[in-house]
Amino acid sequence: MNLKLLAYTPEPEKVVAAAAKLCYSKSGIDDILENLTPEKTEKFIRSLLDMGHESPFEHISFTFGAEGVSRALLAQITRHRIASYSVKSQRYVSEAGFEYITPYEIAGIPEAEEIFEEAVEKAGEYYRRLSEILQKRHYDELIAAGVDEKKAARDAEKRAIEDARFVLPNACETKMVFTMNARSLFNFFSHRCCNRAQWEIRFLADEMLRLVKEVAPSVFKTAGPPCIRESCPEGRMSCGKAAEMRKKYLDK
Repeated sequence: MNLKLLAYTPEPEKVVAAAAKLCYSKSGIDDILENLTPEKTEKFIRSLLDMGHESPFEHISFTFGAEGVSRALLAQITRHRIASYSVKSQRYVSEAGFEYITPYEIAGIPEAEEIFEEAVEKAGEYYRRLSEILQKRHYDELIAAGVDEKKAARDAEKRAIEDARFVLPNACETKMVFTMNARSLFNFFSHRCCNRAQWEIRFLADEMLRLVKEVAPSVFKTAGPPCIRESCPEGRMSCGKAAEMRKKYLDK
């Protein structure tokens, strides 16, 4: 997995503090940024977090680039709907010779890893064969319809891989660029930093949290699973490691 913070709102903490200042003082937009020292900015943010007043955090956003992640992860992360996603298209980009993600539990058992690799290789072979069969059919149809050879070849490949992709596994590697505002990230970290989250998206969430803490430490000071701020909401499904999680996310 390769994750980068590509862009973010300039002076994110100051922007949040300015929004809060507008809510709780007589300041207007002409002087809203005045006298917002680092100390006052941090105080505003701490007060907002203590009150649970999260709307000012929607004014700052963070854009990430991720690669070396699976289509299984893609299915999970796009359930977080207050975000924007751009993903490598399997309709327009051939997956011949695709890279894939091996779950670490499978990688730790030679027999299981052998079966997994065999299954992925077979899926890749079926994808290639289907692509060839479909591409020939579409090419012949386009040529018969009077389309020139170069365009026919290009369009035939697109149509072929559009349907051949249905045999590709969840392990298939993908790339994406996605953007979330800070309030959405609070929600994302609450769900995906939890020990009960699926391992791949939990690794992604932890790395995302590390990156945003570098540029907005006060905003994300208490971000992470719910158990670091309050009692665990998982009930009998709890991992029972709240103290360990508090140490991991708060003692940094």
